[in-house]
Amino acid sequence: MTNATETSTVETTVVSAHKAERIAIIGGGLAGLTAAYDLTRNAYGQVPDITIYEASPNLGGLAAGFKGRAEWDWPLEHFYHHIFTNDDAILGLVDELGLSHLVDVLNPDTAMFFEGQSYAFDSPLRLLAFPHLPMIDKLRMGFVIAYLRYHPRPPWQSFDKQLADKWLARWMGKRSYAKLWQPMLEGKFDTFYDRVNLAWFWARIYKRTKELGYFKGGFQAFVDGLSTQVEKQDVTVQRDTKVTKISALPSGGYEVTVDGNNAKAFDVVLSTVSPNLMQRLTPDLPASYLAELNELESMGAVVLTIALDRQLLTDGTYWVNVPKPAGVPFLALVEHTNMVSAKHYAGDHLLYIGNYLKTDHTHFEMSADDLLEEFLPHLSTFNPDFDRNWVTGAWVHSAKYAQPVPTVGYADKIPDIRTPLPGLYFASMSQVYPWDRGTNYAVEMGRNVAKLIQEDME
Repeated sequence: MTNATETSTVETTVVSAHKAERIAIIGGGLAGLTAAYDLTRNAYGQVPDITIYEASPNLGGLAAGFKGRAEWDWPLEHFYHHIFTNDDAILGLVDELGLSHLVDVLNPDTAMFFEGQSYAFDSPLRLLAFPHLPMIDKLRMGFVIAYLRYHPRPPWQSFDKQLADKWLARWMGKRSYAKLWQPMLEGKFDTFYDRVNLAWFWARIYKRTKELGYFKGGFQAFVDGLSTQVEKQDVTVQRDTKVTKISALPSGGYEVTVDGNNAKAFDVVLSTVSPNLMQRLTPDLPASYLAELNELESMGAVVLTIALDRQLLTDGTYWVNVPKPAGVPFLALVEHTNMVSAKHYAGDHLLYIGNYLKTDHTHFEMSADDLLEEFLPHLSTFNPDFDRNWVTGAWVHSAKYAQPVPTVGYADKIPDIRTPLPGLYFASMSQVYPWDRGTNYAVEMGRNVAKLIQEDME
């Protein structure tokens, strides 16, 4: 009897030491998919038993695509997307997945809208040609941008403590700042504009490249390639499944409740939702951590996509930044098919009209037809020949969590990815700082949190 009992005890210990961890990932965007890919590829023992819960029918988060017409060969992103040629995290994952052949490197023109005309600022010569500032102001602005872009040791930690509004006005000059950069900050962050720190502005200048990358087949082709590989690695993906609560279990681990009533136990949970939603899902978190989440402010986004039967921006410009006081009710005018051929969309010329807005803005409740009525009268500002009969389709997409607001001292406000509850992790675009939100940093965040989870499981 004694020998039999000892044998049984040893066997139980061995099985326990090598059991597969049950991991829930809340959110099927690029951060969640990347984390699942790494966790199942670099397993330290048995491959974890991972389930991804995605509330929408599609994976990919803000990078997900749609087909406005069955005739389109490629889906189009709900929100305008491209990558920079120095986005090493996403390009590295693309290479690992064997999808590098999908990446096209393009060289589209971008411009700033000022007093009824668009001006390209993507080279020193074009900046010097801008007619609405004295030469001394243009030189000052050029030196400041060069300092931010080419500083040998990026000083973003000190920039975190400084207001972009005051620093730019001082060093660029009040005239240059008031005419160009303050209106852009206002358009991006509304009344938060004078609270944004300089590190965010530095990161935008430092990372930007003239050449842009885009996927053959759209970003959905990359999302599909990644999700296919994840499912090959035995990850369970549940689309159209809304998580409503994450509860700590007395014996350890967590109960994840979906659709209000179905619950399942997990050893580890990774949540990639917004800070606001994280607060609602996890009431068991300590009050101090919930307060950190509550302090993170953000902007939403509403994007109207319009199909035209001909080109709007006939000079070939891809992207026009529209400063807030320009008398135009949107921030960005992006003619996608001036970067990617319209042949992939059955000849439709596709135009994004985008805005970052506070989440109580009326645009979040408006239909595509309502937004068309508001925006169409302004398209003749960009092409005097525009006629509303050119419009052949319109679609609206919105997200109430689209752009974190990086205030002064933001680095000290970022919640730890490891929450105070062991085995519960939180990873969102609010934590990629000083970098801006985007697919590259979603991938980087996914890889970083997967590494933390693996370290803790080991």
